[in-house]
Amino acid sequence: QVQLVESGGGMAQAGGSLRLSCAASGLSFSSYAMGWFRQAPGKERELVAAIKWSGSSTYYRDSVKGRFTTSRDNAKNTVYLQMNSLKPEDTAVYYCAAVHSYRLVVTVNEYNYWGQGTQVTVSS
Repeated sequence: QVQLVESGGGMAQAGGSLRLSCAASGLSFSSYAMGWFRQAPGKERELVAAIKWSGSSTYYRDSVKGRFTTSRDNAKNTVYLQMNSLKPEDTAVYYCAAVHSYRLVVTVNEYNYWGQGTQVTVSS
């Protein structure tokens, strides 16, 4: 049974930082592409960042480029999202997701395993 468990969410002030972690179990982690998504109230879920199985390629949506960094540790079955220079518009529930692929996957519908989400709230 595949499980993805996010942690590290919480509250931050604008300009602050948070680091999200996503621990995976029940899958061969190093053969999975990983993604970070977020969903704000009344909005659609959007891809924030993605990382290839090896960590050699990453993707970021324009609004977080230069502020967010995703990385992974395949030995620990964990993917991370370092979020710096946070803005109030970053407030959302953040989810990690996985798909069995050796590509960098940037399409929401391709991801088939999802975590339960962690709330990130940024105050101005």
